Amino acid sequence: MMLPLLKFVPIFKTMLWGGNRLPEFVGYPGPAENVGEAWVLSDVDGSLSVVADGPFAGHTLRDLLQQHPKEVFGEQVPADGKFPLLLKFIDAKQELSVQVHPNDEQAEDHKGPGHRGKTEAWVILDANPDTSRIYAGFADGHSEQTFRHAMTTNSVPSTLHTYTPKPGDCVFLEAGTVHAIGADILLFEVQQTSDITYRLFDWNRVDAKTGEPRELHIDRGLACSDFAGGPCQPVELISSTLVACPYFTLNRFVVTADSPLSLPDTGACRVLVGTSGSGVVNGMSLRAGEVLLLPACTGSATVTTDDGFQILECGLGSS
Repeated sequence: MMLPLLKFVPIFKTMLWGGNRLPEFVGYPGPAENVGEAWVLSDVDGSLSVVADGPFAGHTLRDLLQQHPKEVFGEQVPADGKFPLLLKFIDAKQELSVQVHPNDEQAEDHKGPGHRGKTEAWVILDANPDTSRIYAGFADGHSEQTFRHAMTTNSVPSTLHTYTPKPGDCVFLEAGTVHAIGADILLFEVQQTSDITYRLFDWNRVDAKTGEPRELHIDRGLACSDFAGGPCQPVELISSTLVACPYFTLNRFVVTADSPLSLPDTGACRVLVGTSGSGVVNGMSLRAGEVLLLPACTGSATVTTDDGFQILECGLGSS
């Protein structure tokens, strides 16, 4: 069966640090404020993406994967049959917690067989040059001992490598990289399908709903923190490739009216993410803030635009 190209209804997540930009950006009504994340492609239990329109409207992503696994994935169907990536947009009005995610082995040790770790990548879409910061990896010379000491002196951010991001920056965060997204940042994230987060520091905030600080996970978080990795710098664009790791690939393309984009048949599924402008993919419209799943059976694809279009292409890794 030939599956069509597929768009999904975004799933909004309210967070105490969230802003108010995402509903308009992704083109769907949502809460008026504190919308921290819009999950635009998800196979996470309890937050399954639903097809927005077309012949499969109302079906979940998991329905499609169970009924048409080879049409979606091609010959490399994951052993558990689930979509291995979670794609989302994040609007951070305030800083996110300083946090870390486990690798696959650590996730299974904690949550049980079948749970994945979380390696991820960000692409910055908007940032304030005066207030926005990215925290990624430890600054040189820090260890678990110095981090624990910093917790007692309220100086955790000083242990982290930090810089001012600009639109277009890509940050690749392997599992175990301690990190935080600073204030006034809009970004796209691709990650392994995992929702395991260990908070290490939360800027001394109190949750307005509970009147209490959010839970921290110091011992478990530090046990999977990579103190040897050092500072995590923005990646360099090589040809069209931003990231190629065992879990996913991430490419960036700029399409103009004079230069349509031809994507060859790879025999695998991929997801196109609009980040600026608008265009048409094999006859289907796509704009900034939308994602489009191209099942493996789609074959090749052509992207055109009248007035400029920037897209990301997410593919599955080899793990």
